[in-house]
Amino acid sequence: MIELTSNKLASVIARILDDKLGKDITILNISNVSVLADYFVIVTGDSTPQVKALSYAVRDKIKQLFERIPLRDENDNKNRWNLLDYGDVIVHVLHRDERETYALEKFWNHALKIEREAWEKESEEYSEYTK
Repeated sequence: MIELTSNKLASVIARILDDKLGKDITILNISNVSVLADYFVIVTGDSTPQVKALSYAVRDKIKQLFERIPLRDENDNKNRWNLLDYGDVIVHVLHRDERETYALEKFWNHALKIEREAWEKESEEYSEYTK
């Protein structure tokens, strides 16, 4: 069995979101700047139903693949910002407007951004299971 590191979990989550047509996927390594988690995965949904669908896809696939469920699962009243907290990885699924308004990447600009090529390589072995 492959050890599930925080980096691998974040990468697989990003791949799931990409397969489900999430936009502007960003992984931030916040381990050196916060005790909240090791990684943030941030993604944009074009509509409220897509925000909900992206969150559902992550919950479902991570449970199937790794038998993990979020420690916390929160959303705002209008379902335009969903948060899935896996402890070491926190997933932010935001509607396009909320993503622009809250600008999480700017707030966490001192965190290390993981490039797409890196997370694709890290999650490659799961590519057939995330669709």
